Amino acid sequence: MKKVIILGSTGSIGVNTLRVIQEHQDKYEILGLATHKNSSLLESQARKFNPRIVSLYDDEAADKLQKKLIDLDIEVWKGLQGTVQLATHPEADLIVSAIVGAAGLIPTYAAIKARKRVALANKETLVMAGELIAKEADMLENIIPIDSEHSALFQSLTGVDKKDIKRIILTASGGPLRHYTAAEMERVSLAEALKHPNWAMGKKITIDSATLMNKGFEVIEARWLFDMPQEKIEVTIHHQSIVHSMVEFIDGAVIAQLGIPDMRIPIAYALSYPERLPNQLPPLDLTQVGTLTFEKPDLNLFACLRYAYCALEIGNTMPAVLNAANEVAVQAFLTNTIKFLDIPRIIEKAIDHHSPSPILSLEDVLAADQWGREMATSLLPTR
Repeated sequence: MKKVIILGSTGSIGVNTLRVIQEHQDKYEILGLATHKNSSLLESQARKFNPRIVSLYDDEAADKLQKKLIDLDIEVWKGLQGTVQLATHPEADLIVSAIVGAAGLIPTYAAIKARKRVALANKETLVMAGELIAKEADMLENIIPIDSEHSALFQSLTGVDKKDIKRIILTASGGPLRHYTAAEMERVSLAEALKHPNWAMGKKITIDSATLMNKGFEVIEARWLFDMPQEKIEVTIHHQSIVHSMVEFIDGAVIAQLGIPDMRIPIAYALSYPERLPNQLPPLDLTQVGTLTFEKPDLNLFACLRYAYCALEIGNTMPAVLNAANEVAVQAFLTNTIKFLDIPRIIEKAIDHHSPSPILSLEDVLAADQWGREMATSLLPTR
């Protein structure tokens, strides 16, 4: 039985991970579950999967949950310390890192330093601290990607000599606004931006998909995961989300991984690697899909993707500031504080004002994150 800890168990990745594990209870034991403050869903998960430990970042929510679970033999930990302790639990065989945003960095980094195998869905770990993580981990040995695009590349690159790779191609659905004009984007409502055509995800990542910042983050992740220079990492819009990514080799051959757009497939592969798990999902029927289309992203219209490439090229603390400014701007849009196109405008101003410095420690990353948040917050309208 593989002992699994899920950080971010109440989010979309966490919920789908538990769905996969439920189908294969003979192979996996839930050792621990952690979330921020969704105590009601965490209680339900605890009663269903009976983990040894649950952890809530929010102290008040943790205290309430402890009272509710008094009838079960489950330890309730709390705060950042509780999450970090869970992420480094000595009995854990696999840590699923699915906490959204920069909040996932510290526990994920702790798990990596503890030499745990990490199934990584938290983009921000490698976006903010990729250079630091690369010094601590044997990429693709300690870290197995969950993102469908990076999982596709991981599978396509198995057994490949890096010198034979010409480029890797990350596919993007284009999000709900891919055919909008600049004028139409100025008037985008929150409901429109949250209406993703292919994937059911949390609000923050859905907005990142609408701006294409999500794809920009994936470019930065790919640079570190696959030790690939950014000039060899390209993005193409593939609306159908059937081809999850591709690798082109120096001889012109292209290998792609295809599948229906369901996160349980890459989650299952990250859980079971190097083996595969059967599932009850509908098979991919290309005769029903009919047509697969590909187009170049408009880097003027989707400036966030351009800023991600720029931040990666500059390096040092710039990607951490990019992420921090994006988190502040997206949250402001989600609360109707700013317009949709204010997101890239705020990010542009934040990175323009930042003087990047080398990353020598986690503290350097966290300081850059704090600076980026303060700068982006200062750019929000006052009421």
